[in-house]
Amino acid sequence: MVTFLAVVFAKVPAHCQTTPSFIFPDSIGWNILKENQELSFDLKSTHPGWVNFSIEGTDGLEVEFDSLGHFSWTPSFNLVDRVEKTKDFTFIFQQELPDKTREKKEITFTIEHVNRPPTVEELPIMYVRQTSLNNYQIQGKFVYDLDGDPLVFKSIPSQMPEGAILSSLGQFTWSPSRSQFASLRGNPLTIEFIVQDQPNKAETHGRLKIAQTQQDLPPEIMIVPGDSLFTIKEDETLNLKLYLSDPNGDDEVRDIGFITTDKRIPQNALKENTSLQYEFTWMPGYSFVDDTQTAVTSEIVFFALDKSNNRMEREIRIRVADTENLVKKDALQFQKYRSSLVDAMILAQQLDTNQKKLNNDYKKAKKGKKNRSIVNASLGAATGFTPIVVNDPTQAKVISGIGGTTVLTFGTLEATEVIGRSKEGILEKIKISIDIRNKIQASGDEFARKYALKVPRRNTEFEKDIEKFRAVLNDQRIVLLELDAYSKDLSKVNDRDIKKIFVDYAEEQK
Repeated sequence: MVTFLAVVFAKVPAHCQTTPSFIFPDSIGWNILKENQELSFDLKSTHPGWVNFSIEGTDGLEVEFDSLGHFSWTPSFNLVDRVEKTKDFTFIFQQELPDKTREKKEITFTIEHVNRPPTVEELPIMYVRQTSLNNYQIQGKFVYDLDGDPLVFKSIPSQMPEGAILSSLGQFTWSPSRSQFASLRGNPLTIEFIVQDQPNKAETHGRLKIAQTQQDLPPEIMIVPGDSLFTIKEDETLNLKLYLSDPNGDDEVRDIGFITTDKRIPQNALKENTSLQYEFTWMPGYSFVDDTQTAVTSEIVFFALDKSNNRMEREIRIRVADTENLVKKDALQFQKYRSSLVDAMILAQQLDTNQKKLNNDYKKAKKGKKNRSIVNASLGAATGFTPIVVNDPTQAKVISGIGGTTVLTFGTLEATEVIGRSKEGILEKIKISIDIRNKIQASGDEFARKYALKVPRRNTEFEKDIEKFRAVLNDQRIVLLELDAYSKDLSKVNDRDIKKIFVDYAEEQK
C-alpha cells in the first residue's frame, strides 16, 4: 500500500462541504467508491473569470487532477485491507483567483474493499512414476490471492483419475496403476480443479497436466517386512517377500538377485513367484552358529536391474542367535519318556506274572494235600522208645513203641501247614503286589498322557516327574515279593507292547 501524508478532517458529506465558490457533483454518495472503480468529474467555480485549480493529499494515490478542474481517480485494489473493509481519504481542493487569493475545500472519499478471485497461473507439469506414491504440492507462486485471502482447493470428481486425491491445501497425491501409467505414454492427462478464497468463496479454475516421468529411473524394491535388521534363531525360518516395480514401467525390470557376506546362505533361497514378486526363505540350521559364539550377523544386498542397467539395492542384516538343538533334545527326551514307560511295563508284567504265582500258592495253601498227616506229640515223663517185635507168620517187622507216661496225639495238619508256609504271609504279598501294580498303572498312565507331546517334555518339570515316576518303580516293598530275575530284551520291546499297558503312550513324532 502506498503511504501518503494528508491532513485528515472529520468526514463531512460532500454536498455539505461544497460552497457556492466550488461546484462538485451533487449526487448522493458520489464520493463513495469501490476499489478499481473510476471516478471522474470536472470541478467548477462560481467565481467569474479565470480560476487555477490544484489539489493536495493525493501523493501515491495516482489521482489525476489538472488546473482546469478535470478530476479522475481509480482507487487501486491495495488501498483497503480485507479486514478493514472501508477506508477514508481526504483531499484538499484549492482554487486560485485572479487576484491571487486562494480558497480551499476538503472532500473525503470513502473507498470500499473489493474481493478478487484467486489467481491461477500455468502450473509446471507433474511427472509421475509407476506404482509409486507421487506427491505434487501446488505452490503459492503459481496459485495465490491478490487480497491475501486464505485459499481452499477443491477437486472436480469427474476430472480426477481413480485413486488420486487433492487435499484442501493443494497437495495432489496419486499412485498410478500399471494400466494408468501405460495410458499416459504419449497421452498426458490434464485435470481441472477449483481454487476458492475465504470467506467470500470467490472461485477460479486451474489446470494440472500429468505425464510420465522423463527420467530413466532405476527399479524399486519393496521388502516385506520392511525392517533392516532381522533377528532369528537357528531353527527359525526367515521369510521375506520382495515386490519389484519400475518408475518407467514394469516391463523395464530385467533381473533380480542378491549377494551376501556369508556363502552359507544359498542362492536358491530366493525364488520367483511372478516376474515382479519374489520370496526369500531361509533357515540357518543348528550348525550355523559355532559353539563358541552366541550369534552371527550376516549382510544381504538385494539388487534389481532394468533394461538400461540401472541398479537399485536394498541391504538387510540377519542376526542368527545360537539355539539349543531341539531335534536332538526332543529325541533325547523321548528316549527318557519311552525308557521310563518300558521299565514300568516290564515291572508291571513281572508283577502280573508273580501275582498269578501267588494266587496259585494261596489256593494250594488253602486246599492242602490229601493223605498227609503228622504226629504232634506232647511227651510227658517218657522213658524212651523201645523196639517191639510183631509176630507175623508171613513177615517180621520191628516197630517203635512209646513207653513211660508219654502222651500221644494224632492230628490232621491244617492246610496252611501242609506246604510249610503261612497262608497269611502269602496274602500279605498279594496285597503288596496289587498295591504296587495299581500305583505303577496310575502313575504310568498319567506320565504317558502328560508327556505324549514334544512341547511338555521340553519343560524342566519333565525331569522332576521322571524322578517321581522312578520312585514309584523303586518301591522298597518289591524285594518282599521275591520276584524272579526277569530281564526282557529292551531292543525287542515295541510301541505296541507299551501301548497295551499304557494306552496314552504316544510314539515318537517325526
